[in-house]
Amino acid sequence: MMRAPRLSPSAKLPRLAVLLVAVAGLGLAGCDDNAADPKLQIGANPVLPEVQQYFMPPIRVAKAIGWETDEYPVVTKGLQIQALATGFQHPRSLYVLPNGDVLVVESNGPKAPIHRPKDIVTGWVQWFAGAKAKDANRITLVRSTKGDGTPELRTVFLDHLNSPFGVALVGHDLYVANTDSIMRYPYEDGQTSIKAPGTKLTDLPGGPIDHHWTKALLASPDGSKLYVGVGSNSNITENGIGAEYERAAIWEVDRASGAHRIFAGGIRNPTGLQWEPETGKLWAIANERDEIGPDLVPDYLTSVKDGGFYGWPYSYYGNHLDPRVEPQRPDLVATAIVPDYALSSHVAPLGLAMYRGTGLPSNYQNGAFIGEHGSWNRTPLNGYKVVFVPFSGGRPSGPAQDVVTGFLDENNHAHGRPVGLAVDRTGALLIADDVGDTVWRVSSARPDSLSSMR
Repeated sequence: MMRAPRLSPSAKLPRLAVLLVAVAGLGLAGCDDNAADPKLQIGANPVLPEVQQYFMPPIRVAKAIGWETDEYPVVTKGLQIQALATGFQHPRSLYVLPNGDVLVVESNGPKAPIHRPKDIVTGWVQWFAGAKAKDANRITLVRSTKGDGTPELRTVFLDHLNSPFGVALVGHDLYVANTDSIMRYPYEDGQTSIKAPGTKLTDLPGGPIDHHWTKALLASPDGSKLYVGVGSNSNITENGIGAEYERAAIWEVDRASGAHRIFAGGIRNPTGLQWEPETGKLWAIANERDEIGPDLVPDYLTSVKDGGFYGWPYSYYGNHLDPRVEPQRPDLVATAIVPDYALSSHVAPLGLAMYRGTGLPSNYQNGAFIGEHGSWNRTPLNGYKVVFVPFSGGRPSGPAQDVVTGFLDENNHAHGRPVGLAVDRTGALLIADDVGDTVWRVSSARPDSLSSMR
């Protein structure tokens, strides 16, 4: 049985939270033996076990400890890693401007009302796992002109935002997806800060309940539309179906008018959006539902069809019904699309980068890098790494490969947790680490640096 961790006095959490975490730990003993090899759930045909239901779902939290000065994540052969910059406040996503400047979105979730004991436990889990920052909600600019990943300039680019996540630049219009709106700001090439107040393009589903607050953002290739990932307002409609209005969906927003439509629905939490370069199709990563077992439901990577429905909340992976949802919608379940590629359960993918650069070894020239933030309700822990899914003909063509690991130590303490990804102008992979408060830069290894890889 997992013991409730000792809380520091500064946490000031109700005793009820400690009690509930201890109760939740009772489920771990039954969960340990049932968690299967995650590799069985990677690819187009994941193994889907029977549903388990709990009075109190198990909790397995990796305590956040950060990085020491001489500690780094582990990269696979042929790569090297360095810190592009450190000392951020909960960096969640990254965006590379045309001149090579890197925008680091430092963000904290909005405060939400507490309605039930589960909300108290969820807040405690986020604190313990390093998912909260004291001061964030800004965008920092990092400039490195030498091409070696060593920054010469770092400045606050945009401040006083409301839980920002997605960024997109179209011409001289910079768009930021706050948790409750898309804001537009004027931008000139090389600009190092924005003082203009900005104008609202459209509202997005926000509070007072704002369960999945991150809003991914992507511009269409012609710049006429913006695509927004809007997560559900609950795990499985426990806040009422009314709270899910136009959520669990990808919005298409007209950039000229701000008008929107639902491009695709039934996607519980679409946290990353990218265009696949060979076919031009929209692809997304998604966080699936919790609390029905350590191996349900696999998070996934999928192409997104206009008008498509992907199951949430009524079913998963096509027509696999979720017994907790009443009443059911057999009409929708009959149309549910099976995702293209499973990533295994509870890895929490939060970053997606389709690689089209040439700076990394040739085996990474065509495919998708995915930042897996990591599980909090599974034993053994799952995720906590960056993986690469190879593509051929515009579709996944092989098993996911571990690229950056070492975020967990041998005691299952988290030095860091990977979130957003981006590719810099040299072709190096950038990783936002919201526990280590670092942006990591992964590049091809020089012969004299191979010995330094961990």
